[in-house]
Order: sequence, then C-alpha cells, then structure tokens
Amino acid sequence: MDVFEKLKILTDSAKYDVACTSSGVDRKAPIGEGIGTAKSYGICHSFSADGRCISLLKVLMSNSCVYDCKYCTNRVSNDVPRATFTPKELADLTINFYRRNYIEGLFLSSGVIGTPNNTTELMIAVLKILREEYKFYGYIHAKAIPGTNNDLVQALGLLCDRMSVNIELPSSASLTSLAPDKSKESILAPMNFIKDRLAESKQLTAYKSAPKFAPAGQSTQMIIGASPETDYSIIKLSEGLYSKYRLKRVFYSAYVPVVENASLPSLDTKPPLLRENRLYQADWLMRVYGFKSFEILDEKVPMLNPYLDPKCNWAVNHPGCFPVDVNKAPYEILLRVPGIGLMSARKIISARKFTRLSFADLKKLGVVLKRAQYFVLCDGKSFEGLKINQSRIINSLLSKAALERFQCFHKGVQMSIFDNRASEEEVIKALTGQL
Repeated sequence: MDVFEKLKILTDSAKYDVACTSSGVDRKAPIGEGIGTAKSYGICHSFSADGRCISLLKVLMSNSCVYDCKYCTNRVSNDVPRATFTPKELADLTINFYRRNYIEGLFLSSGVIGTPNNTTELMIAVLKILREEYKFYGYIHAKAIPGTNNDLVQALGLLCDRMSVNIELPSSASLTSLAPDKSKESILAPMNFIKDRLAESKQLTAYKSAPKFAPAGQSTQMIIGASPETDYSIIKLSEGLYSKYRLKRVFYSAYVPVVENASLPSLDTKPPLLRENRLYQADWLMRVYGFKSFEILDEKVPMLNPYLDPKCNWAVNHPGCFPVDVNKAPYEILLRVPGIGLMSARKIISARKFTRLSFADLKKLGVVLKRAQYFVLCDGKSFEGLKINQSRIINSLLSKAALERFQCFHKGVQMSIFDNRASEEEVIKALTGQL
C-alpha cells in the first residue's frame, strides 16, 4: 500500500474527532533556524461539507486498534481497510503539505497499536522528526492515549502545543457498556498528569531556556447521543472538568451512526446536531459568561430547549432579574441580557462614562435590540411603543425555523413536535422550558 492510499484511509478515519482549534500559543521559529509558526492567528480555518474544521492535517497514526469500542468505526471487530504510517512517512507528508501551503499544522491521534505505550512511542517519533530534523515550529495537537505511562506522556507533551485525552462518554456506566477496554480511571489519570505538568511548566516561564510542556493546554471530547445521559449531566460533568483539570475546551461530538449494535441508536437515526449546538452554547455560558451549570439546567428540567438558546431561555424563565438599566448595571449583569455579548457589554461600560446611553446608542454599540429591548431600560425608560407580553417576547426570540413551526400551530397545521390538542399557553411553556 502506498503512502497516498494510507493517507486516504487514515484521514477519513480521523474525521469524527472535532477538537481542531486555533493554536492559542506564540511558538515561532528562531530567525533563520526553522519553519512554521503556531501564533494564535496563524491557523487559517477552513471547513468540510459536514462542518468539521480541516485547517490542520487531521490524521491517525493507525486505524488498526486492539480495542473494541462499540461506537467506533475503527474497532477491532469491524471489517474496514486498515493502514499504519511509519513515523518517517507521516512526518514527510506533514512537512510537504505545509510547504505547499495546504496546512498550518498537524492534529495527530491513533488507534491503539498493540499497547498504549507502543502507540505513543510511534507518535513521539513523528514529532521528533518534525521538530528536530525538519525544524518545524508550527502548531501540533497530539492525543494522549489512555493507559500510557507518565514518562511517555511527558515526552509527547514537550514536543506538541496542545494535548487532549478523550473522555469519550459522559458516564462510567456508558463507558463500561460501550467501551469495555477503557475505564474512567485510565482516562482521568493522564488528564490529571497533564494538568500537573502544565502547572509546573507555567512556574518555569521566567526561564526562557526551560522546555514548555503543551503550552496551549489540554482539551477533551465526548460523544453526544450514543448513550442516555441528559444535557444536565453532560454540562455538570464539563463544569467539573474545567474546574478540576483546568481544561481549555470540552468538545461535543454528535454521534454519527456508523456501525450496527443493539446498544447504539439505529443507523437510520440522524446525528443530534442541534443538541450538539445547544451544548456548545451552554458551555460558552459557563466558560465565558459566568453561568453555573445549575442555572442553565437542573434535575427537573434536564434537557436544553431546542427552540431557544440557553441564554434566552434563562432570561425568559427569570423575569424577576429584568429589566436592567444599561446605564447602571454592572458588567456581569449586562452579560446576562439576550442580545448583549462580550464586546457590546465592554463598549457599554466604556461609553456610559461619558454619556447617558439611549436605545439608539445601544444599536450603534452592537447590541441586538430585537432581543435586548425586552430586558433593558435606558435611564429607567423602556423602548418606545414596546408592548411586553410573554407571547411577543417568545416570537421575537425564536429562530426563523422555530417561529414557522409555532405559527403553523396557530394556523391549525399539526406539528410533529407538539400534540395538536395543546393550548397556546402549553406551547409557550414548552418553548420557554417550563414543562
């Protein structure tokens, strides 16, 4: 099998891994000594037809895996074409693609070839050729294989910019059922080791000659829809991972049915892409907007609203927190207003030092008034002519597609998502997450 046949197989096998992000580091080649840069603005993103980021060469070292994870197309019991790169082949491919301006860096993962240690040694060999022989200073994201000993994880981390250990599934029970060769402990152990090494490396930043361990931090990924966990249990787990392991990102991958198994959704099941999107929005609220998981969902309402984004859903269900006066409210409160984002909140804080803001001013500052007008005041006054009632707010906040479904209900057209005997009040409660 020639190298391009291997490339076709192993890039296709890697397509379900979604953790491709901008580098977030400032690694660059010394003048005249190497090629490539991992500057945060140096990764130029492009996207495939299914929405996946392909700005990096995203590839597996091998899809020959000794594990039998039921959800994975590369599992040992599945009959698929197999291929394995040699370290030299993969390093040469990467550097040649970089020189042709096809890519800006490498995203490297692998099936388990024999043992986790053997697999990691092969990945280290690839990175050593790139860093030491080709003097490549571009961005490299490497997957740590659960079960690898700490010395090899350490060596891998000193050669790459970001590391990740996939948590795979949201609970130990699902992991036991669908990935019997893996365990919660084998996944969390390297994650904890990486966290400790990152903390040590950070303390040595004053010494320029000190080697940097995965300077872009670590991330993880979990599959959504292959197991029965609720959105609440998923975002609560993510919150714990951010807090305990200092992760940069948790990625959510909608399960794509690729294999037939009684424990998995049928092959006819569509990937839960909307659910994946809502989880990313909830994750953003926790990481950036200061929300806690229990504010977004709880055991009584364990699933995210499919029609309203989590921030709008929270605002509609907490009318006592609104309206807020944009000329007085602190930054943290402004961030909770639908239609006000990070940049517009900062602009409001800055602008109101010099003038009293009006609704016209808010629009100039980038506030989405279509949403925000129901939740804010300007010097104690609401938007002129605005009639506030729950139905009007819902209509304004709904996406176009959801609004069409809502309108179909009022025209007597039956919708698959609601019982056609439901009242308008019941529909509104469903849309606001009150049911």
